[in-house]
Amino acid sequence: MTGIEALMYYVLWMIVVLLMYVGHRVPLMLIGKKPGNYWTRGNVTDDLPFFVRAQHAHANLVENVALFAAVVLAAAALGRNGVVDGLACWVLYARIGQTVVHLIGTNTLLVLVRATLFVVQIGIIAYMAFQLTQPVVAA
Repeated sequence: MTGIEALMYYVLWMIVVLLMYVGHRVPLMLIGKKPGNYWTRGNVTDDLPFFVRAQHAHANLVENVALFAAVVLAAAALGRNGVVDGLACWVLYARIGQTVVHLIGTNTLLVLVRATLFVVQIGIIAYMAFQLTQPVVAA
């Protein structure tokens, strides 16, 4: 999987997670059970915990995509895709794992697993970014 492909799958995963909670909310608004501003930030809702976790997991995806995208796109712009092509898929796999764990629950063990998967992602992204800052060695 190339870095660009991994980034596109990341975006598709973001959309899937978004639909998990938006797919629950829109029908409630359309049939008049909830006003459109019911889910405004900071409002306490009576949503099932799964939908709240899905919203938080989606927000976390959005917060962290910039780092991954910056490195993958920088590699493409520099013509150094080889730096990210072998590793970007692992960022994606760790991100999907982190999201799935987040959707399952928030007990201490699950939070530790989620944090570990996050550190894996950041570590790989940092490594790729560092590699992109190194001069290309002529063969």
